[in-house]
Amino acid sequence: MNTTISNSKLKASIKHRGAELFSLSDNQSKEYMWNGDPNYWPKHSPVLFPIVGSLKNETYTFNDKNYHLSRHGFARDMEFQLIEKTESSATFSLSYNEETLQKYPFEFELQIIYKLQENKLSIEYKVINKSETQLPFSIGAHPAFALPENFSNYSIQFEKEEKLKYSLLEDGLISNTTETLKTSNNEVSLNYKLFENDALVFKTLESDSLTIFENSKPYIKVDFENFPSLGIWTKENAPFICIEPWFGYSDTLEKSGDLFKKEGIMILDANQSFNTSFGIEIL
Repeated sequence: MNTTISNSKLKASIKHRGAELFSLSDNQSKEYMWNGDPNYWPKHSPVLFPIVGSLKNETYTFNDKNYHLSRHGFARDMEFQLIEKTESSATFSLSYNEETLQKYPFEFELQIIYKLQENKLSIEYKVINKSETQLPFSIGAHPAFALPENFSNYSIQFEKEEKLKYSLLEDGLISNTTETLKTSNNEVSLNYKLFENDALVFKTLESDSLTIFENSKPYIKVDFENFPSLGIWTKENAPFICIEPWFGYSDTLEKSGDLFKKEGIMILDANQSFNTSFGIEIL
């Protein structure tokens, strides 16, 4: 099942499975989201919860028991409930159940709120701890933006001038190796060689936004204020780019297995909630 919201400038469509945005188009019917071609990558914009990235051996321990969580967690593959809808907004909810408790023994509700305002889509995440104990979690976005022209016709410009140090992945885990992304006027020209070793993982950034340029013209702006980390990814020869604001990232090679001690993890106290949001602006 799908839900569509719209205003005078944009239309967004969201799958109830994963509460996943799969279409964002303007009033000229131009599509900005990746179409999910399985020859490259069958997703569009999955939510990453309750982990971002991979756990070492896909396992963690809690109260001396081992649990299994696959890459990016389970929320992206579960059916959400539509709990509120207006013409230009929609709120989806996923709550813990017997299936989630087998993988993640914590009582939670995850809400995802989509709102259209002018030429911008905001996506808000709300994590609610429904238990009497602390809840460890990570959460992240993974939107893939369609790049219909030659990949080399695109570039990314960061909001601020900064040293763009990123971590390299090793078997999906954060390695001890870092490199620095070279920029000119805070801008990086896209080429597939950048992603030979998987995603670029920025543990920290000064910038609160970046802009994708198409043939030197502003195309899409992604605002991620308050998100501490960012991933950027594509697959070889694929006509899309993922801009991924994150709270958390993959395990490091030295991880302990204790989810509460995981680098980048968020800890939410009993009966408390956590809110964050990012925005996609069509330029």
